[in-house]
Amino acid sequence: MASREILFSGNTSFTPNEGLQNGDTVMSETSLHSSTGGQHHYHYDTHTNTYYLRTFGHNTIDAVPNIDFYRQTAAPLGEKLIRPTLSELHDELDKVSRHPFEDGFANGDELTPAEEATAKEIAESKGVVKFGWIKGVLVRCMLNIWGVMLFIRMSWIVGQAGIGKFVKLVLCFISAALSCLIVVMATIVTTITGLSTSAIATNGFVRGAVSVVASTLWGGAYYLISRSLGPEFGGSIGLIFAFANAVAVAMYVVGFAETVVELLAGVDAIMTDQTNDIRIIGTITVILLLGISVAGMEWEAKAQIFLLVVLITAIVNFFIGTFIPVKLKEPVGFFGYDVSIMWENMGPDFRRETFFSVFAIFFPAATGILAGANISGDLADPQLAIPRGTLLAILITGVVYLGVAVSTGACIVRDATGDMNHTVNSQFLTNCTDAACKFGYDFSTCKSEKDGCRFGLHNDFQVMSLVSGFGPIITAGIFSATLSSALASLVSAPKVFQALCKDNIYPGLGLFAKGYGKNNEPLRGYILTFVIALAFILIAELNTIAPIISNFFLASYALINFSVFHASLANSPGWRPSFKYYNMWVSLAGAILCCVVMFVINWWAALLTNVIVLGLYIYVSYKKPDVNWGSSTQALTYHQALTHTLHLSGVEDHIKNFRPQCLVMTGFPNSRPALLDLVHSFTKNVGLMICGHIRTVKQSRYQRWLLKNETKAFYASVFAEDMRQGTQYLLQAAGLGRLKPNTLVLGFKNDWRDGDMMNVETYISMIHDAFDFQFGAVILRLKEGLDVSHIQGQVLSCHLNELSFVCVCCGVRVLATISADKKSPTVSLNVSDQKLLEASQMFQKKQGKGTVDVWWLFDDGGLTLLIPYLLTNKKRWKECKIRVFIGGKINRIDHDRRAMATLLSKFRIDFSDITVLGDMNTKPKKEHVTAFEEMIEPYRLKEDDMEQETAERLKNSEPWRITDNELELYRTKTNRQIRLNELLKEHSGTANLIVMSLPLARKGAVSSALYMAWLEALSKDLPPILLVRGNHQSVLTFYS
Repeated sequence: MASREILFSGNTSFTPNEGLQNGDTVMSETSLHSSTGGQHHYHYDTHTNTYYLRTFGHNTIDAVPNIDFYRQTAAPLGEKLIRPTLSELHDELDKVSRHPFEDGFANGDELTPAEEATAKEIAESKGVVKFGWIKGVLVRCMLNIWGVMLFIRMSWIVGQAGIGKFVKLVLCFISAALSCLIVVMATIVTTITGLSTSAIATNGFVRGAVSVVASTLWGGAYYLISRSLGPEFGGSIGLIFAFANAVAVAMYVVGFAETVVELLAGVDAIMTDQTNDIRIIGTITVILLLGISVAGMEWEAKAQIFLLVVLITAIVNFFIGTFIPVKLKEPVGFFGYDVSIMWENMGPDFRRETFFSVFAIFFPAATGILAGANISGDLADPQLAIPRGTLLAILITGVVYLGVAVSTGACIVRDATGDMNHTVNSQFLTNCTDAACKFGYDFSTCKSEKDGCRFGLHNDFQVMSLVSGFGPIITAGIFSATLSSALASLVSAPKVFQALCKDNIYPGLGLFAKGYGKNNEPLRGYILTFVIALAFILIAELNTIAPIISNFFLASYALINFSVFHASLANSPGWRPSFKYYNMWVSLAGAILCCVVMFVINWWAALLTNVIVLGLYIYVSYKKPDVNWGSSTQALTYHQALTHTLHLSGVEDHIKNFRPQCLVMTGFPNSRPALLDLVHSFTKNVGLMICGHIRTVKQSRYQRWLLKNETKAFYASVFAEDMRQGTQYLLQAAGLGRLKPNTLVLGFKNDWRDGDMMNVETYISMIHDAFDFQFGAVILRLKEGLDVSHIQGQVLSCHLNELSFVCVCCGVRVLATISADKKSPTVSLNVSDQKLLEASQMFQKKQGKGTVDVWWLFDDGGLTLLIPYLLTNKKRWKECKIRVFIGGKINRIDHDRRAMATLLSKFRIDFSDITVLGDMNTKPKKEHVTAFEEMIEPYRLKEDDMEQETAERLKNSEPWRITDNELELYRTKTNRQIRLNELLKEHSGTANLIVMSLPLARKGAVSSALYMAWLEALSKDLPPILLVRGNHQSVLTFYS
């Protein structure tokens, strides 16, 4: 069994036992470790050190908010910082000493196998190359988008579809009468997908983006989809996307080889024939590219920069050439900018093609938008790099494509012979209607002859070389565009496939998960990609390969867009993208558009793609891989279950709808397998079965009241001897499966000094019980009180004898233990009752412009921060701003403020202000201390005034009493509560709501009267205040 040591240093006159009881010890350089290693805990000095008396949060076992608590993996040095557990802060001292960790870890904070592997990879990956948004995303996306189509198919597309199909990129947004065409559709699809990609990429850190978080994990589209929609969709699209990238390598290499063959044909150097030459050159090229890729990311990145420079030079060279018409180029159809040529090329002239077949050939030119996301693990800051680089690349490349389309269509005719003798005879000038006739050429004769026109937009794929200022530069640009895109795809495909294999969704593919070298290069994946690419290179026909890729990429884009829509629809608190320029309905429209285009391009290929996706989805669903990524599918499942269960509570029973819903007293479920199997045979998919295990007033009226008042809540009652026992029952039994409470909500006991103090003992014990069951606890206090049952003459809120209400939360309010027989005589509304009635309705009104002040003093896992975030997302609280107050050192206020701002930013939680209070441990005012002492005077034991035996007997009969030793031991913590009330009045006196960390009292060490006095001193005479303490397990994360 592992153990935890707490070492003390500083003032040796202060005993460790006292420090631990008080819970107010300070951090020092001595260490507190689990003997298992790998986990790093807070270290403590006694709070008697004078320096620390002037600070807050660094002088207590109760840890202040710290970003390291929310990291999912170990730090680079192998240590994982974890917050003190609830048991350490709350349990009785003897239990803490004897059984700090029964299993050697702090309440389940052990590393998962994936985290252990990640921590190991971190140690092996020091010196890994990391890229910024320009080099890592913008450059890669532009190189991938400016691929083979830009130089050797763009002019052909203009010849087929006409300039109008491209000029309307702008006009289609202005005039509804103009149709949206090839570039418009491609740009719309990629832009919407770029927005969706940005939203997903900024919803938390992409795993592998920061070396502290994880080592180099890849995935691109696969990672984005799988972590958003789950392994079922992610696994299927991961295979398809990796395959599409592998085929894309072939497309770009064939484009390169096609250009080389054209050059060889120009000097009469054909080896065999055109098709086989493309295959030979393509094979040699892909082998060389494989060598560059295997050399590692640093070499590949340097090659990308060089290729981009060449590519930009070629594009500029083309545009310069369009302004330099040369007489010798007129026979091949280039006459310079002319209105008549532009007008002739404005409309479509499809030859053996259709609009969508041309679109299918063009669309791969726009599919490079995920080139940056595909290497998300090698980006220094994916949240910044992916949105900025991707969207800017779409804008720049879109403008260039539009410019090339307009320029070629305005300068070059569709058909030309290349023969200078094909001039217009003066006597037939009136019969010549082509734009070339204006310049003295008649190319109409070649149109009627088979293969007569060898030049022009329709016939020559090397038009841009002819038009440019210097042809060899265009050739270099073609080489740059094709090779850079091929290289990017050759890198992306293995990385995506490696990420898929590492997740072990398809067990048979595990051998491809292994990486080599400091950058974790997937060498086996490179070989597989090479084999696939080589197979498609042997097709040697660019127009055949391109439509295959279009279908696969459109399927990927459809799922990326659907991921954003699905995540938004699920309305999970974890969906908080920092990128705000997206819309769930636009993403849905993008997904539908992708699917429609897939079927219009090639219905049978689209059908086959969808069948493959569905088949893989069914396979993964059946296999149920052991992964939990917090996907939107899980969030939507919870949302739907909650919604349908609420609807079901209002359905009347009917004999036709009877279903067996069995509570089976099995004890341990594996103790009576026959009984379990028999009942399961007739309840499976029909009715409910609950396995019961016991260790040694009618509700319909109140449920109807909840429904009538449109309160989304369930009513549940239990029979118990007292309120504490009833609460214990509910803490253990309330809920169904995963739909069960995790937070106990209480109303503050305003009348605690007026009644039987044993009720206070019960009240405080209920809080202790909640912590014992690993629940969070929330206490609401209004100055006027909460219980209005005596006004309305019936119980309408949870009632705890003379206490306020009890409420168990699980996302919606689940009311419990309402007394059905409680009746009080109706009384006239005096002033206090009128104020109470008004206060009881205060949260039903719109709050208007105000503040929700969050005093996040101690790190409880984030519940203190999550509740106000969820609250301010509701319509009634929408106009309220969140202000955050934290404690800190007086000499580090700016540092603490920046640290908290960074943490809130990572959580994607908006705030209006952060205040660091460095004077929190200043002594409170004397009159306030005196008032506190007068308040607790009736509840003190005063051992010095009686015999020891009498004092012990009185303490046993009245355990709530405060001993002199206890009061002195916790003097510092008492003063803190009084001081905090002073600060609350100073800073938050006008807040709409205060949400504050609930102070903890160690069970068995702090009497119920003293703890109740702390809560009273802390929260009195304030606006509505919510005291919150989570169960010290993280409820917020900044990971995707």
